[in-house]
Amino acid sequence: MIIAAASLSPILSVVFGLLILIFPRFLNYFIAIWLILHGLLGMGVIR
Repeated sequence: MIIAAASLSPILSVVFGLLILIFPRFLNYFIAIWLILHGLLGMGVIR
């Protein structure tokens, strides 16, 4: 199975959403990581 950049963002959103529910204390870290990855995907740095 090949995961395209377009399908990676929703998958990451679901994973980080679940992690935030389990570990709400780490909300800032999860959001920061998600924003960085989303930005890199949007710029095409990560394919």
